[in-house]
Amino acid sequence: MKNRNIRENMPTIAKYIVLALIAGYVALLMMNVSGSRKPFEEISAAVSGVLDMEILTEQDAQALKRNFGLNSSDYEGVLYYASDSSMSAEEVLLILVREDSQIRQVTDALEERVESRLGDFEGYAPEQVKILEDARQSVRGKYIFFAVSEDAQRYLEMFADSL
Repeated sequence: MKNRNIRENMPTIAKYIVLALIAGYVALLMMNVSGSRKPFEEISAAVSGVLDMEILTEQDAQALKRNFGLNSSDYEGVLYYASDSSMSAEEVLLILVREDSQIRQVTDALEERVESRLGDFEGYAPEQVKILEDARQSVRGKYIFFAVSEDAQRYLEMFADSL
């Protein structure tokens, strides 16, 4: 009699186990995609602290507008470094958006930038094409990070660690 009750309740128990696993997965996912409450200055300092300053130089609002079509004044914070050499595709961008609705605008601009730069380097600079193809991008809460560099993965890890 007792074994029969257990067998009859097995589908209900399995449902609760699956529900608990899904809830745990969603909680873990939310922790990994959430942003940070740290100030932009702290995160940008951590990111800029690992950048290769022999290759990258800080860029101004005009460069951001020219290269990405984005106005720095529209965002809570912007950090933009790029190579001054026309033969290098290397650049690193960190943006803190004011509103979630701006995320799509920025990520679209990043995609357009990569496509444009691929067109610039295709056919004569295969090493630059490779780093463009290996570009790293991350959206964490209201922070957007983008890196085109041989060190893009290391820069991305520093960004993630700084949150």
